[in-house]
Amino acid sequence: MKPIPSYFLCAFLLAGIAACSSTPPGSSALTVPATGAPAAIRLADGTRADLALLETTDLHTNILSYDYFKLAEDKTVGFERVAARIAEARKQFANTLLFDNGDTIQGTALSDYQAQVNPLPCGETLAMYKVMNELGYDAGGIGNHEFNYGLSFLSQVTGSRFNVNLLAAEKPISAQPCAGPNFPLVLANVLSVKDRQPLFEPYVVLDRTLKATTADGKPISAPLKVGVIAFTPPKILDWDKRWLNGVVYTDGIKELAEKYIPEMKSKGADLVVVISHGGLDASPYTPSLENANWHVAQVPGVDAMLIGHSHQVFPNAASTLPQFNLPGVDKTRGLVHDVPTVMANFWGKTLGVISLNLVAKDGRWSVDRTKTVVEARSIQNADKSFVEPLPSVAKTIAAEHEATIKYVKTPIGRSDFPMTSYFVDVGDTSALQIVNMAQTEYVANYVKANLPQYAALPVLSTASPFKTGFAGGADFTDVAAGDIAINNAADLYLFPNTLYAVKVTGDGLKAWLEAAARRFRQIDPKLTTEQSLVSTAPGYTFDMITHPDFRYEIDVTQPQGSRIKNLMYKGAPVSPTAEFIVATNNYRAGGGGNFPGLDGTKTVIASPDTNRDVLIQYIKNVKTLTRKDHGSTQSWHFTKVTTAGPITFKSAQGKLAVAHAAGLTNVGLFKADDGKGLAVYQVDLSK
Repeated sequence: MKPIPSYFLCAFLLAGIAACSSTPPGSSALTVPATGAPAAIRLADGTRADLALLETTDLHTNILSYDYFKLAEDKTVGFERVAARIAEARKQFANTLLFDNGDTIQGTALSDYQAQVNPLPCGETLAMYKVMNELGYDAGGIGNHEFNYGLSFLSQVTGSRFNVNLLAAEKPISAQPCAGPNFPLVLANVLSVKDRQPLFEPYVVLDRTLKATTADGKPISAPLKVGVIAFTPPKILDWDKRWLNGVVYTDGIKELAEKYIPEMKSKGADLVVVISHGGLDASPYTPSLENANWHVAQVPGVDAMLIGHSHQVFPNAASTLPQFNLPGVDKTRGLVHDVPTVMANFWGKTLGVISLNLVAKDGRWSVDRTKTVVEARSIQNADKSFVEPLPSVAKTIAAEHEATIKYVKTPIGRSDFPMTSYFVDVGDTSALQIVNMAQTEYVANYVKANLPQYAALPVLSTASPFKTGFAGGADFTDVAAGDIAINNAADLYLFPNTLYAVKVTGDGLKAWLEAAARRFRQIDPKLTTEQSLVSTAPGYTFDMITHPDFRYEIDVTQPQGSRIKNLMYKGAPVSPTAEFIVATNNYRAGGGGNFPGLDGTKTVIASPDTNRDVLIQYIKNVKTLTRKDHGSTQSWHFTKVTTAGPITFKSAQGKLAVAHAAGLTNVGLFKADDGKGLAVYQVDLSK
């Protein structure tokens, strides 16, 4: 293990450390040195200890409070700030264990730089894992986005040796383990087709020592064994099919919990912690269920669950999300079927804390559920300020940070108009048309060169907005007029998806657009009170076509599934049996987002090129973008209807001029501040 710099240990003030030089590398407050560990003792009944389980999740390589797209500080996110919360928790609690839930190594320009632009050498540790090593994590899980860069890269940066037969697009796995995290990564439900064994160890049993108190008040040190098991969404087989198809498979999460929990118990585990990268879903259980943790919580022996994937906060007494309002879910106390459960938001916004009160009975530890407290601790203070970052995090990755900034500043073209997503929900396509144009050209050229059997079929493209204010007023695509650099292209296309194309019928295309229209609530024209236009469906499911020959309407007065009207191609109604080639990405083509008919079977092009690289090359070729040619085509519009009351939606504050410049003269300001950093706008659906 690599030694921890003294400035890190001093900064953390780990409980129980007498001097900054006396603790083993990578340790937490509970770590027992490999040598000189105390012999096992029988716990006296009534002995008690408090243990805090700390969770980070969905960090997506947001190490610093910095937006590489805007090249500016963003205090609302960042591991460097949640690290400060970790340090605070370690001072507060005598005993802590620190875990990560996954979706850790992908998500920013920094992660793309290390994976794709300037690939990390085998002997160097990934920037994200460098800072996690310094924090002394105890264990981690694997999220779905860990697979985005392929199995060879994942094997390398996790220091693992996968026994798999890689697909041809992958480089060989290193002959020896590469540098990785100093803590164990576990994953039970992804197995190699080659040997039918899990890629990672399915679980680990950690040996730790607790600061405890006997029934008569005497302080003692007592042993603790913690079993840690992890799961990832089975949908990875669809989402990253280009890397995983025929190479790995998944087993059922619930079944594996039922298999391995007794095994961990047989090895002496006093507690079992489930790290499951998913949310809650009470649908009938199947082994392919994406968010299976509502069912996992009912498996005997689960003492705590650390969940994620949904980018939400749990517990949250005010939450109206369906997954937190299910039978058996206590959204106030953070319990799922009485199992303490936490979800710590995303991008380093929140630290999850489960404070367990342990009591000894019959020589073993058990959890006193009546004294368990579950919290989600935001990096934002009560006065709306943000906790100061832990300075040593930035020092650790200074070189990687500067290299990433240099990379994203590389110019590729110019634009005479801003490309934004502030008003994408009401028709501004300035940030999407260029994506669709790039994808359409790529697919049309590919079909012409390689697929003559489809040469007569029209080529269309769908794109969706990735940034629509979910994380606040700064969470919008905003590429200013002027020079376009790589960071701008990354802002226009956020994820490292690869370009896929599917063959669909007119009926299939209509069903696709109907699913995209879930973005909107059903509007009652007769209501005189304010109605919110946008539903809880995320922006990345709002697929839209922007093509001069294609037209359709969205009637938001109709229920979901009955909204798409007047589907036209070249001025004629689209026949149910007409065939189209549609450019999209691997996630959507493989079933991501639950779009009817898109399940991987309709793919005709599975490109090795990322959508973002296709976009970058297109801009390089065009050189100069104009609003007239590249940012004003709107293939869809709302069916006109007069409403008795205002129809509203939220976007960033002070952006009304952006809407009007895009030609949206039917948009006005309704409220300048919604109290949460956004403005409320209104749209006149009769125009």
